[in-house]
Amino acid sequence: MGKVIAIANQKGGVGKTTTSINLASALGYLRKKVLLIDFDPQGNATQGVGTGKKFEKSIYDVLLGSTTVLESRINLKTPPIDVLPANINLAGADLQMVEFKVGREQLLKGKIDAVRDEYDYIIIDCPPSLGLLNTNALTASDSVIIPVQCEYYALEGLTQLLSTIQLVRKLFNPKLKIEGVLLTMHDSRTKLSVEVQQEVKSYFKESVYNVFIPRNVKLSEAPSTGKSIFEYDIRSSGASSYMALAKELVARNGG
Repeated sequence: MGKVIAIANQKGGVGKTTTSINLASALGYLRKKVLLIDFDPQGNATQGVGTGKKFEKSIYDVLLGSTTVLESRINLKTPPIDVLPANINLAGADLQMVEFKVGREQLLKGKIDAVRDEYDYIIIDCPPSLGLLNTNALTASDSVIIPVQCEYYALEGLTQLLSTIQLVRKLFNPKLKIEGVLLTMHDSRTKLSVEVQQEVKSYFKESVYNVFIPRNVKLSEAPSTGKSIFEYDIRSSGASSYMALAKELVARNGG
């Protein structure tokens, strides 16, 4: 049975989508069967792996229509993963789900549970907000990876995310856990990055990954070409870091 991992942080610009794309891609290159679900109405993960804008069905149709994941997924060869794409239609899903009297928080879970056995890992790129979409993602997931940018006030705003995780645990998904905290845009030459690293580790302890993602221009450039970092520049520090993260994740989960 596949493991479902949400990549979440309501703060923008922390490397959430970059992590979703490149962690999923790295796991695919490690010969794991991977489904990447773009759950952000901006559709950045969809574009960032080269899915393009021409697809008939999206996660919106799966969530609120009669379409299944298997009917809507797109099979990619490079990177070797499946993608469930998103577009701006998803922006209206929050309002539509409000009309559901019962079960609106578990719509995504039901759809994902139907295909869990097909995958080793299902990665959900969450939107940078804490509405019903995020609640659906957390309710459907086994765990959460939280990217934290190495900057001033790095932990500011995480209180709200952690409160949401606690609430989802209490109401819908008691087994939800924090898979790991990932430091992004790290620059070991600066005092600030080192201080943030120490601060995050003192708060999250063993949950912090040993691997951190460095500031790397190649990681910023890759999405605009519709490629993961492994197709764009496999020799970059960004590529080696995300591959190391994938290996650490797999090792933590027993291989």
